[in-house]
Amino acid sequence: MHDVQPDQYQDLLAEKQTQIETLFEAFDTPALEVFASKPLHYRVRTEFRVWHEGDRCFYAMFEPGTKKDPIEITDFPIADESICELMPQLMEKLNQTPILKKKLFQVEFLHTLSGEKLVTLIYHRQLDEEWQAAAQTLKSDLGIHLIGRARKMRLLMDQEFVIERLNVDGKAYQYKQIEGSFTQPNASMNEKMLSWARSVTENSQGDLLELYCGNGNFSIALAENFRRVVATEISKTSVNAALDNKAMNGLDNVDFARVSAEEFTDHMNGVKLRKRLAGMNLEEADFQTVLVDPPRAGLDEGSCKLISQYPNIVYISCNPETLKTNLELLSKTHDIKRFALFDQFPYTHHIESGVYLTRKA
Repeated sequence: MHDVQPDQYQDLLAEKQTQIETLFEAFDTPALEVFASKPLHYRVRTEFRVWHEGDRCFYAMFEPGTKKDPIEITDFPIADESICELMPQLMEKLNQTPILKKKLFQVEFLHTLSGEKLVTLIYHRQLDEEWQAAAQTLKSDLGIHLIGRARKMRLLMDQEFVIERLNVDGKAYQYKQIEGSFTQPNASMNEKMLSWARSVTENSQGDLLELYCGNGNFSIALAENFRRVVATEISKTSVNAALDNKAMNGLDNVDFARVSAEEFTDHMNGVKLRKRLAGMNLEEADFQTVLVDPPRAGLDEGSCKLISQYPNIVYISCNPETLKTNLELLSKTHDIKRFALFDQFPYTHHIESGVYLTRKA
């Protein structure tokens, strides 16, 4: 459970800053750039268990490590205002409609700063035509996109995505965000992260290689800083969204490939050529900068060696401990020029970081 204390937010953020500065004090780092979140209403993606008690159901959360004794959620102030407004309206409708309430297990919300709302209802039963009719009414009444899920079943009432519109350095970018795929939960902080990444790569030479690109979150916003961007991602759903985002933003210098970082490396080194990379004229690429946004496990030693081959590195991290381990290797060949803390998850121990490194002279 989140202990939300807006009046203490700045003190909590200062603690995170001290934690990062202490953890990386052995490195020759510049002054830490700290980006604060909105203290309230910052999450545009969230989910709740649904607990049934008598004839009613309600949103529920549990203390860590427990599955019993649900805590009823009637107010969730860290969620976007539009989610907070929709939550009681949706629950009232569910409780008024037995076919929608029956064996409902979980509710997921995916909203945007631009006002689109997608709700996923997850069940412990199969969904029939009666459910679909009631769901269509619910969708119309609340003005939302709606998806029903059950075991081996996924029913779209209209579409499986929302279109986010981000404002970064006075420029508007559009992103298709697909239900069930990763998107940044703190959209306002994402705008700050993208602005920071644009600033560290301003006036860059050559091309950008991005690994773990997801739906093209960074690729799209950084495209104008480079002659060309080549971005890789293993998820088919994310690559398809990235291609749509490329088209929506009118970009012609970005290419996406559905391969892993290891497959890309093998292809470039001639170890094993990949059909998905054929015809992309990679032999003409001049990759001067590489961007990585790995999972919490960070990069393995091989991946660190791979990115150390490039003059400039942008490393976005969601785990300071694995970032420290990776920087112990990368700092042998590169100097840390910029270091940022992005408070993506206020009131939690989670810390997002950004590091910009350049090859040692």
